Amino acid sequence: MTGSEDSPSFRLAYVPGVTPTKWVRIWNERLPEVPLTLVAVPAAEACEALRRGDADAGFVRLPVDRQDLSAIPLYTETTVVVIPKDHVAAAVDEVSPADLADEIVLHPLDDVLGWETLPGQPAIERPATTADAIELVAAGVGVLVVPQSLARLHHRKDLTYRPLSDAPESRVALSWPQEATTDLVEHFIGIVRGRTVNSSRGRPLPQAAQSQAKDKAKAQSKQKRPGTGGAPRKPATGKSGGKAPRGGAAGAKGGAKRGKPRRKS
Repeated sequence: MTGSEDSPSFRLAYVPGVTPTKWVRIWNERLPEVPLTLVAVPAAEACEALRRGDADAGFVRLPVDRQDLSAIPLYTETTVVVIPKDHVAAAVDEVSPADLADEIVLHPLDDVLGWETLPGQPAIERPATTADAIELVAAGVGVLVVPQSLARLHHRKDLTYRPLSDAPESRVALSWPQEATTDLVEHFIGIVRGRTVNSSRGRPLPQAAQSQAKDKAKAQSKQKRPGTGGAPRKPATGKSGGKAPRGGAAGAKGGAKRGKPRRKS
């Protein structure tokens, strides 16, 4: 368990390219009394960070060792090739590995695609990081193949990217140590899977969060029921009592209105 019963907290690791904003926002709405701390980690170190206890759960890139880590695959990223904006490939919608045969394809040491055979021509040296490789692409040294999220992360005005067909893909997953599946981890799993706050699945919320959730549900229910508290109901618009029947005493002043007598033929 992270923290203590009186002051729990939750640490969430994430690798470059992953944007956890949506899930963090939902967490803060549901458990505002449990601080969530984001921990940025390199993709190659994410699993070890979870094993060391540096974070309670994390968004990682598959594969992970399932002997001691649990993982829920979330999505698969499109693989793209990053090129200068004036590159000939910028004129097409998709690039194939054959199109890169004469290109120097940079292969950074933090590559997450796990190529068996990299397309194109190898560079003399491997850049240390993806960020370094991006700088080399901008300098006209070569091109770079990465998941789309990393191309967006390292966006530059002088560069663009195109989808690359028949290439390895990177899958992102939520992972955590199997022996540390705490209540808070269960709740974050529920958020990622789209469960509502009132879902019966998972473990109970911490006491303070339970109380807040009940109060919120009660307030929403009260707003939906008309006439419960607040101002009284407004009367329906229109004339009171509706239209009086023809010839009735309630129709006009002084009784029923007489019609004109018929002429004799």
